Amino acid sequence: MSYVITIDTGGTFTDAVIQDHDGRLTIGKALTTPQRAFEGMYGAIAAAASLLDVTPEHVIRTASRLIFGTTRATNAIVTRSTARTAFFVTAGFPDVLYLREGGKKDAHDYCTPFPEPYVPRRLTFEILERVNAEGGIEFPLDEESVIAASRELKPLDVEAVGVCLFWSILNPAHELRVAQLISEYAPGVAVTLSHEILPIPREYRRASAAVLDASLKPVMQRFLEDMASDLGRLGFSGDLLVSTTVGGCMEVAAAAGRPVHLSKSGPAMVPLAAREYAGRVSSNGDIIICDTGGTTFDVGLIRAGQVVRTRETWLGGRYTGELLALSSVDIRSVGAGGGSIAWVDDGGLLRVGPQSAGAVPGPACYPGGGSLPTVTDAAVVAGYIDPHLFLGGRITLNLSAAREAVARVAERISLSTEETALAILTVADETMISAIQDMTVSEGVDPRESVFVAGGGAAGLNIASVARALGCKTVLLPQTASALSACGMQFSDIVAEEAASGITSSDAFDAGVVQKALSRAHARLEQLRSGLKVAQDASCTFDVAVDARYRSQIWELEVSLPGFAAGGALDLASLAERFHVAHERTFGVRDPEGIVEFLTWKVRLRLGLPRRASNPVKREERKWLLKRQGAYFPKLGFVETPFYDGAALPADQEVDGPAIILEPTTTIVVPPNTSACLSPTGSYLLNLKS
Repeated sequence: MSYVITIDTGGTFTDAVIQDHDGRLTIGKALTTPQRAFEGMYGAIAAAASLLDVTPEHVIRTASRLIFGTTRATNAIVTRSTARTAFFVTAGFPDVLYLREGGKKDAHDYCTPFPEPYVPRRLTFEILERVNAEGGIEFPLDEESVIAASRELKPLDVEAVGVCLFWSILNPAHELRVAQLISEYAPGVAVTLSHEILPIPREYRRASAAVLDASLKPVMQRFLEDMASDLGRLGFSGDLLVSTTVGGCMEVAAAAGRPVHLSKSGPAMVPLAAREYAGRVSSNGDIIICDTGGTTFDVGLIRAGQVVRTRETWLGGRYTGELLALSSVDIRSVGAGGGSIAWVDDGGLLRVGPQSAGAVPGPACYPGGGSLPTVTDAAVVAGYIDPHLFLGGRITLNLSAAREAVARVAERISLSTEETALAILTVADETMISAIQDMTVSEGVDPRESVFVAGGGAAGLNIASVARALGCKTVLLPQTASALSACGMQFSDIVAEEAASGITSSDAFDAGVVQKALSRAHARLEQLRSGLKVAQDASCTFDVAVDARYRSQIWELEVSLPGFAAGGALDLASLAERFHVAHERTFGVRDPEGIVEFLTWKVRLRLGLPRRASNPVKREERKWLLKRQGAYFPKLGFVETPFYDGAALPADQEVDGPAIILEPTTTIVVPPNTSACLSPTGSYLLNLKS
């Protein structure tokens, strides 16, 4: 028997999903081990293997493919625990990383200090050279300045260098020569060139991507090598892949060369699972995805069946963190997960998050947990989570510790412990609703006309109340919701994207410039494809898109060009019309007479991985009404509530609220005026009654 293993390492839990030869998915969860990620991965595999009545070693040894997503790259950047990195930049522009692109969330905030640059000035080296905006050389490269800077790297303990020279996207000769000189005079130092990692005409974004990627190379290469070694010792001989931020996966060896693509790679898989599950019950191509984990609440979007991507992904706070700038799945996060801490501010208002208890120490109710109250503790106090049946009974929660933690907050806001627990859950709901509205209503998407798919271990606690507030009609919660990121990897393909600058406009369109740009991007993808060991005979597609804007606008929109192949003939009228449509959908206005500028052309490679047809989780033949006990609901107080065994619940069986459905890895709260029904395809459909 051959298994397919997918693993997502989150801030609190590590999820493993194992697909067997029948196509059934089995979920295992274990607490994340920040010091050594493989221990948490092995624990999650062991938990799933036990449900299959086999050993984890057997699963690993016989697996044909293992895909994993990791938070290591993201955490390393946010906590500044990457390699010591230097920055080589064109002379006269040493403050590119410091000045950024300006901007702040509150224009009238004069108290928040300006963020420090990712690479400090003392490790920034000015290189004498200049290429102009047409690609011509205004000032030749002064190799002595490069050699002098390279010789300083070792004494400064620098392990990596990001290089960003102006207009290298049009003429990369100077950047390429700088890389040669660094390898000669500072051997062993990792180098990333901006024109290779992000060939777009925005210096800060290219510089940011270059230094982020360079700083991750020593860290992530060691991490990936250790991961492969640990798996190899247990007999793994299948294909080892890692999920990427663009919404696909890649061979470990190829990913190690561009580790910045591993940032936020786990959440990027959630929309793939949501699209698969929603497609089984609805033909609606507009899908809102919510993933409630232990640390964060993530929101994603699918429009017309296509995953929404962005180049505005920040690692850390917007404007204060680090801009990834790469094309990545648009996932926005707020601190409202199961481990988010409840607290009272100086004005006496109850707050939830963004601080999280994480896996260590964890919520107060966890064995060896902390002392601060979390969303999970509130759910335990409210009676939504049975302390003796958490994670199928593998972990026993401490109700007394949860009550003590929540009671300390209750005392400050003069409510009972149960009322405070409900207030914590309500505040968390409002944070989630605001995050969803920011990504939908604010961008012209009506939640009432979209399918709502919820995932994450804590999703079932509040999905009904959040969806009701948004007016959603179709609400879906898969049985595998607690591991939606890992499930998304089961439905993923190898995906890679390359971009090339080809600046032209609709009033003086130069097809030759466009074809040269597309040819460069296509050639790099073909080179990548030829070096892959997996999916040699897989079906292959190339999708093309362009970043465009009206003349005099500052920012671009990505416009997909379905059906257009790199090297094919371009229809300017159709190209301009596609931009007008995209602009009207986003901003509610179009300018048919306006001149459209086309800046960056992108080609996305997709190699289809072989996969079995996925089947619903196997149902157990046993009594499905477990018990009745009190649970606390708004306006009703404690209500005698039935608890159902989700693993034994028959398909098409409607459950009226109030009720609690206990799946092995998540809990689904069905509040009053709501019903839930398990579809034959393996997802719970919630009916929100008026």
